[in-house]
Amino acid sequence: MENPEVFNCRTILELGSGIGLAGIAICKTCNPKRYIFSDCHPNVLKQLRKNIIRNNLLIDSDTWNSKECEIETKSNSGSEEIQSSKVTIFRLDWGEITQELISEIQSDIIMATDIIYDPEVVICLVSVLKKLLVATTDGTRKTSSVVYLGSTIRNPETYHQFKMELDKVGIEHHKMKGPSTEVFPYNKCTKIELLKLCYGT
Repeated sequence: MENPEVFNCRTILELGSGIGLAGIAICKTCNPKRYIFSDCHPNVLKQLRKNIIRNNLLIDSDTWNSKECEIETKSNSGSEEIQSSKVTIFRLDWGEITQELISEIQSDIIMATDIIYDPEVVICLVSVLKKLLVATTDGTRKTSSVVYLGSTIRNPETYHQFKMELDKVGIEHHKMKGPSTEVFPYNKCTKIELLKLCYGT
């Protein structure tokens, strides 16, 4: 939120959106061209959709798959705000991501918050990140996409494993400076790290 120009007029894919706090904040303050929320579990997606609508963001009905999540697709047509960002929701299973879906998404930025805590999903996550950073519709290497990752380091061993797996597949990771102002209160004793990832040249 301190650097809205990073997200302004960009297409953003968020992995593991959960309740949608990060994405809603970005849509409200940074004016992305398109914001794609994603998660896997149907119950999480139901709550995510409710939270998006409660915050007066309109979901693009053309890309919302109501059958997979078993919920209605009624939009909040009474929204008082003018929304310039196109908001979509995908059910995204990291183990089943396809080239076709990646081509459909065509994101400039991939972001995620607080998704590195289970050692069992680290390798799958790194595989997805590599696919999203490298793949293009014509098969050539994509070099403009970046990943922004915010992590609460609950388990240092798991976090170290994640970085090691990034190194193995050629994804560079650089620690970023944290925010200078506090927007949301949090326990400052908790270690939080921001990373910028890109595919090595």
